[in-house]
Amino acid sequence: MESRIIASPKAPKPQSPYAQALEVSGATRLLFISGQVPEDAAGHLPEGFEAQARQAWANVLAQLEAAGLEVANLVKVTIFLARREDAMANRAVRQEVLGAHQPALTVIVTGIFDARWLLEIEAVAAA
Repeated sequence: MESRIIASPKAPKPQSPYAQALEVSGATRLLFISGQVPEDAAGHLPEGFEAQARQAWANVLAQLEAAGLEVANLVKVTIFLARREDAMANRAVRQEVLGAHQPALTVIVTGIFDARWLLEIEAVAAA
C-alpha cells in the first residue's frame, strides 16, 4: 500500500500534523475500527483526560495489532471529545501516539454515550 498526502493550496493549512486528504493506492485490505472508549479490557476507567486519551489510543493500537497492522496503516481517524477544553491535550496525546504519521483527521466536540468518558476514537486502516 502507498499513501500520498494531498494538500490543496485552495484550502486552509492543517492546524496540527495531519493530512487534509490522504490518497491510498494498492491497498488490498481495509480495517474499520469502531469507536474505542477509554476503558481497559477489565473495564477500568482512568482518571483525567490525558490518561483516558492514552487508554483510548491503546485500544485503537490493540485493534490494529490484532489485525496485523500498525499506526502507519491508519488512513482516517475521528476523535469525539466531550469537552472543548481538552482539545490541546488531545492534540498532544495524538501526536505522541502517531509520531510523524499523518492520517486524515476529524475532531468533533459532542456528547459521548457514557458521561464518564471524555473521548472516543474511531479509525480506518488500510494495508
